Amino acid sequence: METNILNNSNSSPLTFIDIYKASIDSAQTAPIFTASIQAGFPSPADDYIEQQLDLNQLIVKHPSATFFVRVEGESMRDAGIFSGDILVVDRSLSPAHGKIIVAVIDGEFTVKRILIEGEKVCLAPENAAYQTIKVNPNSQFEVWGVVTYVIHKAK
Repeated sequence: METNILNNSNSSPLTFIDIYKASIDSAQTAPIFTASIQAGFPSPADDYIEQQLDLNQLIVKHPSATFFVRVEGESMRDAGIFSGDILVVDRSLSPAHGKIIVAVIDGEFTVKRILIEGEKVCLAPENAAYQTIKVNPNSQFEVWGVVTYVIHKAK
């Protein structure tokens, strides 16, 4: 039985334009400073370098289950996820109520906040222009992974 869980054009899922497997073959390091950064008078930052930070170690906790996903769409903008952003998605984590997840529903990828109440599951957008998706028991539904980080350029 086919189920139309999307009631109008404003409830359509985000479209994923790229999915990449995480690679931690090489370290991506940057210095960490022990002092706070001043917005006014500059200070010699090299005096405060404590250690190197490996970005892979920071954002990729489970390398064999982590993917980078570039998204397109505006349904999660109020959660700080914008079109063109890259999501770090960990497929080894279990979804929990209120977490942002990547799901496949009836053959389409989407990123939403999962709301679980007993046996009922809803996928909530973070943009008032979009509707919540109620997961029908007859729908083909899979939580593909849990979003752990969002990467986007500073404006």
